[in-house]
Amino acid sequence: QVQLVESGGGLVQPGGSLRLSCAASGSIFSINVMGWYRRAPGKERELVATITTGGYTEYVDSVKGRFTISRDNAKNTVYLQMNNLKPEDTAVYYCNAGVAYYSGSTYYLTWGQGTQVTVSS
Repeated sequence: QVQLVESGGGLVQPGGSLRLSCAASGSIFSINVMGWYRRAPGKERELVATITTGGYTEYVDSVKGRFTISRDNAKNTVYLQMNNLKPEDTAVYYCNAGVAYYSGSTYYLTWGQGTQVTVSS
């Protein structure tokens, strides 16, 4: 069994910064893509950013230039540095990862429980 545990959410003023972390633990052989998604009140879940094992990144247009995704493969951890936060960034942020449990197995998409980010003055 694999668990993803997010941390780092909270309340911040507009223009402020937060750094989210998501650590994977359990029966892990390897992880391919890791990512962050968010769900704002009354809206659908949307992709925020993804990163491959080799460090290739993609971002939704609304966060480009403000958010940076990174990962530490040795620690099975993905980060999301969020700068110049705006009220519209308020949402529950979820991390996910494609996890292989053993050599040659399928990669299974695993989700964290979410962490609340609130941007408000």
